[in-house]
Amino acid sequence: MYLIVVIGLTFVLPAASVLIEWLLPGHAGLIFLIGKWFVFWAVGVRLLTAGVRQMAQPEFTARTIFEIRDPDASKIVSELGAANVAIGSIGVASLYFEAWVLPAAVCGFIFYTLVGVRHLRNRQRKPDENLATYSDLWVAVVLAIYLIGLVAA
Repeated sequence: MYLIVVIGLTFVLPAASVLIEWLLPGHAGLIFLIGKWFVFWAVGVRLLTAGVRQMAQPEFTARTIFEIRDPDASKIVSELGAANVAIGSIGVASLYFEAWVLPAAVCGFIFYTLVGVRHLRNRQRKPDENLATYSDLWVAVVLAIYLIGLVAA
């Protein structure tokens, strides 16, 4: 289930949303659409749902991503979940408040870059952490393209 959710929210749904809106007449520019839909799906929905799960079931993230079996790790994972809910909420709301796309993209870029690099440094990654690593870095790259595209425009 984790694999399907991450692939859907990180690759499939953002790309499909960009393509669908880009094919509509009178669409916004491609760079804007990339920012809009990757912020909504990958920053917004993905982090919001991850945060809710981390707060409700912190042991899942502690065990499957960080491979920590200590019950006290749940306290830290719950706080990570609260941060993810906060960032994700801004990403979701950016679909309705267009001015929020840029700040959510900057926040998402920083977050995904830092956690992706942290995962990358772990040489004993299991499949779930590999998925988290490469999907996090993918989102960071896409958001970097969006941010550079805005500056270049």
